[in-house]
Amino acid sequence: MQKLLSDILIDHGLRTSRRAEHRSWDVSLPLLARLLEEADLGKVDMLIEYPMPASSRRADVVLAGVDPQTGADVYVVVELKQWSQAALGWGSDQIVWSINSPGDKLHPIDQVRGYCKYLQNYVSILHDNPDAVHGIAYLHNATRESVSELFERTPDRLGRLFTDDDREQLISYLRDRLAPDPGAADRLLASSVDRRSSFLDFSAAELREQTDYALLDNQQLAYEAVWNRIERSRRANGKCVVLVTGGPGSGKSIVAMAALAELRRRGHSAAYATGSAALTKTLRRLSGLRGAPANQLFTYYRNLSGQPQNSLDVLICDEAHRIRRTSTFQYTPREQRNRRPQIDELMAVARVPVFFLDENQVVRPDEVGTVDLIRDHAARAGFPVFHVRLDGQFRCGGSAAYDEWVLNLVGLRPGGYPYPWKGKDFSITVASSPHQMESMLADRIAAGDTARMAAGICWPWSKPRKDGSLVADVTIDDWARPWNRSGDKITGESPPSSLWASDPRGFGQIGCIYTAQGFEYDWGGVILGPDIGLKDDYLVVVRENNKDGDLAGKTNSPVFDDDVDRLIRNTYRVLLTRAMRGVVIHAVDPAVQEFIEGLVNGSNSTGGGARFSSTGSA
Repeated sequence: MQKLLSDILIDHGLRTSRRAEHRSWDVSLPLLARLLEEADLGKVDMLIEYPMPASSRRADVVLAGVDPQTGADVYVVVELKQWSQAALGWGSDQIVWSINSPGDKLHPIDQVRGYCKYLQNYVSILHDNPDAVHGIAYLHNATRESVSELFERTPDRLGRLFTDDDREQLISYLRDRLAPDPGAADRLLASSVDRRSSFLDFSAAELREQTDYALLDNQQLAYEAVWNRIERSRRANGKCVVLVTGGPGSGKSIVAMAALAELRRRGHSAAYATGSAALTKTLRRLSGLRGAPANQLFTYYRNLSGQPQNSLDVLICDEAHRIRRTSTFQYTPREQRNRRPQIDELMAVARVPVFFLDENQVVRPDEVGTVDLIRDHAARAGFPVFHVRLDGQFRCGGSAAYDEWVLNLVGLRPGGYPYPWKGKDFSITVASSPHQMESMLADRIAAGDTARMAAGICWPWSKPRKDGSLVADVTIDDWARPWNRSGDKITGESPPSSLWASDPRGFGQIGCIYTAQGFEYDWGGVILGPDIGLKDDYLVVVRENNKDGDLAGKTNSPVFDDDVDRLIRNTYRVLLTRAMRGVVIHAVDPAVQEFIEGLVNGSNSTGGGARFSSTGSA
C-alpha cells in the first residue's frame, strides 16, 4: 500500500496534532509538486514545513532555486490554503472569513508576507540579500470569483495571491523566478541565524521609531484587530473589547508594544497598563520619557481608578491575568477607597480596551484576570469582544514542545503526566548543585549572553543590612545567595527590584516570581524549592514549605489548599519559561532532583523540517 505523504513526513520527524495540517500534507503538497512538474521545475527543492528561526511557526513550503537569468539564489515562500470560499471580515482588508476554516483569519497575503519579512530579518543570507525572497499564497480549491474580495489586498513581491483559475499565471510566475539548483537549498539550510531581539530591546527601539520587526500569523491578526476596533468604535460611537490570549513566549507583549508605539505615532490617546511594578518601571525607563509623560503612558491598573469614561482611545492591559478584584489597596487614601471591580474601571476608561493574558500565569490569590471575567463583564455591559488566540512560541528557542513539557511537568496539563524530554531545539540541563548552576550561567554571561537565577519563595526574606548589603537568605547546603533587592531604593551593589531582570548586576541575586514575570533572558536558572515534592512520579506541592506571605493568607483573606496548589504550579511554570536559549534546573528535594534528571537525561530525538523534491523523494 502506498504511504500517505503525511506518514512520510512523520517518519522524517515532523509532528502535528492538527488534522488540517495532515490534510495539507496529503492534498496540497502533491498538488504543488504536480504544478512544479508542469512548469518543468520538478527538480526545484521543496523545503516542507520550513521553521521560522527561534519560533514554533513554520512556512508550508519554501521553494529553493536560482534566478534563471542571473543565477542568484531565489526562495519562494508558499502558503497553501484549501479554502474554497472566503471573504473579507469586519470591514478590514486583513481579516478574512472562510467557510472552510471557522473564525477570524489573517489574510493569506499578510500571512506569507510576515514569513518573508521574518526570514529576511533573521536568516543571515536573506538579511544580506532581501530581494532573494518572494512570497505567494496558493488557494488551489478556490476560484477568483469565490474569493474575489481577497484580491482587494494589494500584492507585492512578498505577498501575492493565486487560485485554481490562476494556474497558468502561477506556472509562468514560477518559471520567471526559479531554476533548479540543489545548492540553493543547502545554502539556506546552512545559513547562520541572527539573534531575535528581546522584548525590552524591541520596546526601546520601537518606541523611538518604527522597526522592521515582523509579526507572524495571529500576532498580526491581533494587531490588526486593535486598529479595526478603533475604526468600528469611532463609526458607531461605541466601545469594543479586544482579548488576546496565549502562553509564555507567544508574543503577547510584543503585539501590545507594537500596537502602543503605532498608536502614539498616529496621534491616538493610549496607555499601557500592567499589574507589575517591575515591568512598568522598566518600560518607563526605556521609553525615553520622564516624569508625568512616562507615568501616564506606562501605568498601573489601580491608577486608572476614577478616570473619566472613554478618556482614552485605547487602553492596552498587558499581563491582564494580574487584574485584581478592586483597585483599593493598603496605600489607597480612605476617601478614594471603593469596591468597584477593577475590570469595570479598565473597560470604562477607553473606547477600545485590549487585554493580553495567560490564565496559567495567575500567581497571587487576589489576581482574578481570566477569559471568563473579561467576557462576562463585556457581555453585561453590551460590549462586543474580539478574541484572538496566539498559539506560537517565540521564547524557549521557539520550542512549543518545551512549553508543553513544562505544562506536563508541573501538573498544569489536564490529564497529562511528566514525560522524558526528547527535544533538541531548546537546552535543558539539570545541575547537580546550585554551585554548578551558577557556574554554568556565569560562563554564558562571560560569552556575552544574559542569565538570571530564580526560585520559589521557600526561604526567609531579610531586610538589607544598614550598609545596604543583602542577606544571603537562599541557602542550600554550603551555597547561599540573597534574594533580589526588595523595593527601589538604590543602595549597595545590587539593582532595585524593578531592574533585577534587566540590570546586569541582577545575576548576583536570586529572583522571584514578582521580579521575573513579564521578562525574558537568554539563560534561566530555576531552583525548585522544598515546596515541590514527588509522589507516584508526579510533582506535588508541599504548602508548608512555601514562605510567600500572600499564599499563607497573612496579607489577605485565607487561601484554600487547592488555590495554593494551582498558584505554586503556575509560579514554577512562569519561572521555567523565561529563558530564550536554555534553562538550568536544580531541585532541593533529592527525589525531585533524581526524577527530573531521569526525564532530561534520557534518549533524545530530533525534529524539524523535511526536504523533498517535487517527486517526493527525501
